[in-house]
Amino acid sequence: MQTRPVGDAGLRVSEIAFGSWLTLGSRFDETSTERLVLRAFDLGVNFFDTADVYAKGAAEIALGRALQGVSRHHVVVASKCFFPMSDRPNDGGLSRKHIVESVDGSLRRLGTDYLDLHQCHRADPDVAIEETVRAYEDLVRQGKLLYWGVSKWGPEQIAEACRVADRVNGYRPISNQPEYSLLERGLERSVLPGCAALGIGQIVFSPLGQGVLTGKYRAGSRPAGSRANDDQRNRWMGDYLAPEVVDRVEALRPIADGLSISLSQLALAWCLRTSAVASVIVGATSIAQLEENCGASGITLPDSALKRIDEIFPPPEMA
Repeated sequence: MQTRPVGDAGLRVSEIAFGSWLTLGSRFDETSTERLVLRAFDLGVNFFDTADVYAKGAAEIALGRALQGVSRHHVVVASKCFFPMSDRPNDGGLSRKHIVESVDGSLRRLGTDYLDLHQCHRADPDVAIEETVRAYEDLVRQGKLLYWGVSKWGPEQIAEACRVADRVNGYRPISNQPEYSLLERGLERSVLPGCAALGIGQIVFSPLGQGVLTGKYRAGSRPAGSRANDDQRNRWMGDYLAPEVVDRVEALRPIADGLSISLSQLALAWCLRTSAVASVIVGATSIAQLEENCGASGITLPDSALKRIDEIFPPPEMA
């Protein structure tokens, strides 16, 4: 497993990150969770991503318990806040009150004294960016957080957060966590270059396009146990299962076969082709799937393969 720095920060994370969205605290029991987490660690994964809202805190509890047998300084634990945890007026968003209370809640659930990285799960149009930046500044100085970042913020919002941090002599965000895959290339237009100029690294989620880029849905099939067959977990798949999309995914198969890698590994290696991406988050549901995904680390795709991939899934038009 290879590691990369997160932007210009000194923090290094594994190219493959272990995610907990839609899995930990909901789909798996404690024994299965521990097996997956510890196997990920054995494979060289040092980066574990979660959020307070995942399974309403249960994902953090499950991850914290699974990591109890691992030396804390050997792992990078990241969580997030923004989405409401209840219907109470201050139990969501990016106010100082909610950020501080959310971090304290995450620390309790994860059973740790500090988080390596905490990210704003979304931008909050109702709170001044300066309030959010100053809240993170205080939490870092208190030792509860080592770094902070954002998720799915626009380039202007990210730049403004950096300007505010510089103005108050505070810590800049080091990361952005966007959706990025062959099915979602929009951030190449402005987010990637904007973040690169600011020294902010990308920690991308859904690099396998909700599982569609694994090729499991070929010819319209929906295998038993797959996300597409789960009404609680397939509502974000949108048009990914459209026949024309599935056909384009199938067109990738000869490229993967020619490189003696799986479609999943091709899709993950494609995301990692740029140093702007520090890590790709995978939500493995089995040891075999986890091992396959981790095998994508270190794969360098030849120019001929990248050119063919661009023909099948073209990059976005630049402004």
